[in-house]
This record gives sequence, C-alpha cells and structure tokens, in this order.
Amino acid sequence: MKNILVTGGCGFIGSNFVKIITKDDSNYFPVILDSLTYAGNKNNISDLDNKSYIFVKGDICDISLLDWLFEKYCFDGVFHFAAESHVDRSIDGPGEFINTNIIGTYNLLEISRKYYKAGKENFKFIHVSTDEVYGDLDDGDYFNESTPYKPSSPYS
Repeated sequence: MKNILVTGGCGFIGSNFVKIITKDDSNYFPVILDSLTYAGNKNNISDLDNKSYIFVKGDICDISLLDWLFEKYCFDGVFHFAAESHVDRSIDGPGEFINTNIIGTYNLLEISRKYYKAGKENFKFIHVSTDEVYGDLDDGDYFNESTPYKPSSPYS
C-alpha cells in the first residue's frame, strides 16, 4: 500500500479523486490535508469508509505540519488539489490567493524535493490546477501537455 498526500481532498475535485483511489482494489492510502475553507467540505468524503483514509485539518502554508506529515507517513507521492479559486474572490482578497496558491505550493514543492533527494527516488508530485490558468478553448478542443497558457484574467 502506498501512502499519498492529497491536499484539498475535501474539495469537489479532490474528494472525487479520493473516492476513486479508495476503491477496494486500490493500491493507495490517502492522507487528506484540507483546511476546510469555503471550497472544502468534509461531507464530500462522508460516504467513505473512515478506515480507507486519514483526514488532517490543516493548511499547506504550515511548513511544520507538512514536515510532520512527511515524516510520519513516508509518502510515495503528493496529489496537490488545494487552492484558492474563483476570479471574483481573487480580486476582493488577493492575499489569500498568494498565500495558498503560491507560498503553500512552494512549501509542498520544497518538502517534496527534500524528501526526494533523501532517497525516495520513485516519489511523484502531481499538481492539479484549474482551466483559468490556460484560458478558454474553442468548442470541442481539449487541453494537453503542449497547450499554451492564455490566461484571460489578472487572477490567472
């Protein structure tokens, strides 16, 4: 069984991801880290067997918490869903966006790098972002690895 950290695991996308990877035939055990702000709701994972995951209420900006989690669970990977979202909210309060989306992500990347360099060579870091980063697509098109960034707002 591989321990993985799932940030934002009580949000819409993160909770659905957790539901998929906790199926009986899964090889993953998620430790869900979520600060349960406007975007996260623990009810999103309430139908899961509470033996199939661990929930930790906390913030990705708390580096000492991240250090403790990495030490305790020896993660094989991180699935990073945690983010402030919604363009209107970013205009009204950009500080929270900078804190979570930039500093929090930086914290996760740094601790993951340290962990990887210490010998966890198969460690993976997967960062999931929103379509707002890439901008709009023409109808029928799909994003892929070579899609250029075309942000359409200051938030993006």
